[in-house]
Amino acid sequence: MNQEKFDIERDQRGAYIEEILSKYLPKETGYQKTVLEAMNYSVLAGGKRLRPMLILETYRLFGGEDTSIIEPFMAAIEMIHTYSLVHDDLPALDNDEFRRGRKTTHIVYGEAMGILAGDGLLNYAFETACHSLNRNVFGNMTPEAQLMRLTRTAKALEILSVKAGIYGMIGGQVIDVEGTMESLEQVLNMYQLKTGALIEASMMIGAVLAGADENALKIIEQMASDIGLAFQIQDDILDVTSTLEVLGKPIHSDERNEKATFVAFVGLEQGKNEVVQYSSRGLDGFRLLGRENEFLRDMMIHLINREK
Repeated sequence: MNQEKFDIERDQRGAYIEEILSKYLPKETGYQKTVLEAMNYSVLAGGKRLRPMLILETYRLFGGEDTSIIEPFMAAIEMIHTYSLVHDDLPALDNDEFRRGRKTTHIVYGEAMGILAGDGLLNYAFETACHSLNRNVFGNMTPEAQLMRLTRTAKALEILSVKAGIYGMIGGQVIDVEGTMESLEQVLNMYQLKTGALIEASMMIGAVLAGADENALKIIEQMASDIGLAFQIQDDILDVTSTLEVLGKPIHSDERNEKATFVAFVGLEQGKNEVVQYSSRGLDGFRLLGRENEFLRDMMIHLINREK
């Protein structure tokens, strides 16, 4: 589709996701309201809403129509992604003062509240995802249909737990923090876990909840992994070539923190070539699946070629 049509459809989906987030975010009341305010400040700071959008579009790729089962997961994945950013910005990690064009959570609310806001978002994400198990979402389903939905939801919760945990995003963060990477293979492994795992989770959850079989799920996982690698390498490139005004966060952050990156190992030009290679392989997943979602394909291309 042309750029104008894509922008319109992306904005429509973005508005829908904002409605979902507003529905599930906590009310800022009670003696603990400061942490609730910090949580909401973090989530509502903006962003591409990539991960909930990937859940939605992969769900549609496999013929999913009833969005009541995916909406709690769409909110949950954005909460988990946001908590990871809140913690990533802390003084003990990247010590960044700006995120998405405004001050980071720990700068506004203090370091201790920044830690607690991240903790709160992680826990609240799973509380939110569990809304997919509420009995009122089953309507007039037959017992067989209810069992199928429960089974799919349980699988989706398992995927979310693993991909966000020590064998996924947190594991990648550990590798990043230790900073002992001496090979390109180690850098790629960190990227696959720290960045790729939540992208994999998003697409796998959408597929599972729509009824994708195990073979299709493996293709989706590999597809998402390749797109995640292309996405992160492009992030490395932008950290070197972009500006604070365009990127919305400090540039040369990796160099300042003496981080080993893909671009640091292979250089800018090779990094750009690898973005093309990984993205091409990822997009080939549509052919392997024998399915097409024009908006999902265009969204992936846009993300890989983004400037911020």
